[in-house]
Amino acid sequence: MTDWPAPLTIIINEFKECFDRMERYELLFEYADKLPHELLTENWTEENRVKGCQSEAHVECKLDEKGGFQIHGAADANLVQGLIAILAIGVEGLPPSKVASLSPNFVDEMDVKASLTPSRANGFLNMFEMIRNTAASMSEEA
Repeated sequence: MTDWPAPLTIIINEFKECFDRMERYELLFEYADKLPHELLTENWTEENRVKGCQSEAHVECKLDEKGGFQIHGAADANLVQGLIAILAIGVEGLPPSKVASLSPNFVDEMDVKASLTPSRANGFLNMFEMIRNTAASMSEEA
């Protein structure tokens, strides 16, 4: 097990307690409603679109007033919005350098990837890389 940020550890443990794929889907749908910073559709642009995602998904990374990382996002599919919410909640307020150094392996620990179609899993990894790359740029600028 890796040293995940505390909020992400809580999420990982919640998913580990699921006994099947349907329960994991239900939990993803619950997380879709918990997205802390929704990106309104009028702010969806080609620059913030997640490439390679079969759904329409958009993510913007920002810093809060204390320099903590925030993910603003939304998707046209609840499942994808749930994935965005997991990332947003999991890294909320962290220094960008910490976000940039995260590994996508937490998805394997949650056992979510097995519940996703290959194209959804690929889209999620693309989104994760997009967020990590933005965090790396932000930490270089700081």
